[in-house]
Amino acid sequence: MIELEGVPELIDPVMVAAFEGWNDAGDAASTAVAHLEREWKGEVFAALDAEDYYDFQVNRPTVWMDAGVRKITWPTTRLSVVRVGGDKPRDLVLVRGIEPSMRWRSFCNELLGFAHELGVELVVILGALLGDTPHTRPVPISGTTSDADLARRMDLEETKYEGPTGIVGVLQEACTHAGVPAVSLWAAVPHYVSQPPNPKATLALLNRLEDLIDVRIPLGELPEDARAWQVGVDQLAAEDSEVAEYVQTLEEARDTAELPEASGEAIAREFERYLRRRDGGGPPGPGERTRPPKPPKPQNDDEDSSED
Repeated sequence: MIELEGVPELIDPVMVAAFEGWNDAGDAASTAVAHLEREWKGEVFAALDAEDYYDFQVNRPTVWMDAGVRKITWPTTRLSVVRVGGDKPRDLVLVRGIEPSMRWRSFCNELLGFAHELGVELVVILGALLGDTPHTRPVPISGTTSDADLARRMDLEETKYEGPTGIVGVLQEACTHAGVPAVSLWAAVPHYVSQPPNPKATLALLNRLEDLIDVRIPLGELPEDARAWQVGVDQLAAEDSEVAEYVQTLEEARDTAELPEASGEAIAREFERYLRRRDGGGPPGPGERTRPPKPPKPQNDDEDSSED
């Protein structure tokens, strides 16, 4: 049994998770959760035991000085909680850490134990991948789930992916097997400019999350950082004719593929976001809040999770 002393009863809680590593191109996903923690002053209430899940030769601890005293920070995964105010307040349980080196099923079961004890109604896992996408266009965000009913209700794709997966895919399937509604949001990061940070991809993830769970997320300096990032990449591309030509090829392919997407629905979604930010209200977007049934407590068994 997981004991959560000091954590108040939560309101319509949603768990939002991101992990550094294979599923975090440009650090876009982990930076998004870090942004939520910073803007809403999240308070850490739990941390997984680093000894159970991490190879310290792969993810090494760091030594630092605190008032002349040497301390060690161990690589792990931490959970914090924030309350989002407004007309419809709700709580977010933020999970941020490093993709574990071992015992992934136990790792997921431990996170699901926290989700059960806190009454989490939905798990949203953020990820970022490298793709053939131009930096000059809006960042593609795909929302996937293994739940066909959830896909219909929340305007998501039902995942059909087969192949190697990371902790994002394993955790999503663990949620599905435990009866916890779960969604993955993926940002596509240009593979030719994959170095972190990528504030444009982080901003796109937060905008999609905002629509999905029907909350208004304070963006701070992210929009300006995203513009500065694009200007910087523009300048680098302009200095290399081969890169500039390649970017133009990607732009043409993207524009041709997305021509049908310039639909009334896409325009309406952007306009609804504008209204919410201008007036602090407005009509809910396609991620209108849903209330899935509270999940059963996960089983501590050794059944394999299907890969995403």
